Amino acid sequence: MNTIKWGIIGCGDVTEVKSGPAFNKVPNSSLVAVMRRDAVKAEDYAKRHHVPKWYDDASALINDPEVNAIYIATPPLQHEEYTLQSLAAGKPVYVEKPMALNSDAAKRMAGAAEQYGVKLCVAHYRREQPFFLKIKKLLEEKAIGDIRFVDLKMLQSKKADVIAKSEHNWRLDPGIAGGGLFHDLAPHQLDLMLYFFGNPIKSHGVSLNQATVEGVDDLVSGHILFDTGVIFNGTWCFTVAEGETKDSCEIYGSKGKISFPMFGHQIKIITDGQEETIDFAPLEHVEQPMIEKVVSYFLGLSENPCSGKEAVKTMNLLDRFTEKD
Repeated sequence: MNTIKWGIIGCGDVTEVKSGPAFNKVPNSSLVAVMRRDAVKAEDYAKRHHVPKWYDDASALINDPEVNAIYIATPPLQHEEYTLQSLAAGKPVYVEKPMALNSDAAKRMAGAAEQYGVKLCVAHYRREQPFFLKIKKLLEEKAIGDIRFVDLKMLQSKKADVIAKSEHNWRLDPGIAGGGLFHDLAPHQLDLMLYFFGNPIKSHGVSLNQATVEGVDDLVSGHILFDTGVIFNGTWCFTVAEGETKDSCEIYGSKGKISFPMFGHQIKIITDGQEETIDFAPLEHVEQPMIEKVVSYFLGLSENPCSGKEAVKTMNLLDRFTEKD
C-alpha cells in the first residue's frame, strides 16, 4: 500500500473545513468516497469537494475495494459500531473525538483493533498542531522549571460560539454525544494534559445541570494527579454571563508560568517577572498535521500519534468527572 485511499463515514459539518480537504492535501493520501445517510447531502458534498464516490450506506463504503482506510466523523453514538465494522473488514480507522459514548465502548474499540490486528487512531489532533507542540517543547526544556500544577477554565455563555455548527444540536443530546458541551470540548483539553504530563493515577470530579435548560450537565469540575507529580484542576461552565467567558490554561512551574487558550493562538511565558508572547497563525485545516501523521502511521513509516488505548484514558477521565452516585 503506497497511498491511503480514504472513505469518510459522516461527511457533515466537521469535515467541510476542519478535516475533509486535508485528506487530499497530505502526501500519499486521497479522498475517494464519502457516506452520509442522506444520499442527496452525500452527493452534494462529493460534488463540491470533487470526491469520486458517495454512499448512503456505511457498509457499502466500508466494503468498497478501492477504500483502504476509514475516517469516522459521525456523532459519537455511531463511533463504536462503524469502527468495529471497519476493523473487522481489515480497514484501518481514524475516528473523531470523543472516541465513543463512554469508556466501556472505547475499550471495546481498542480491544477490537488488537483482536483484528488493524490500526486505530483517534482524532486528538491538537497533539500535532505547532501551537501545542511548542508548549510541549517548553515544558520539556523546563522553561518554567519543574511543573507544579495546572489550572484550566472553560467558561462560556449560552450564546458562545465554541462548537461546530450543525442543523440539529446533537451535542446537547447525551444519547448521541455522551453528554453536553463538556463531552464535546473537554476531550481536546484532557488529552493534551495526558500528552504533556503522563498517566493519571488519581482522578475525580463533580458535575451537575445548574441552569436546567438542557438535559445535560452544564457545570463540571475535575481533578487529576499525574504519575509525574503534577496536579490538574479544571472547571467547565457553559452558563456564565456573556462578559465572564474565559478560555484559559495556566501551567505553574517552580520558575514561572505558561498560559494559553485552548482555542486561541497566543502563548504567554512569565519568568522572573518578565513576560514573553509567542503568536501562531491559525491553521486552514486544523486536523491536517494529525492526518499527515496518521497517513504516515498507516503506511508503516511512523508510530501511532494517538492510539485507541491512549484515547481510552481520556474517556476514563470524562466518565470519572461526570459519574453520578
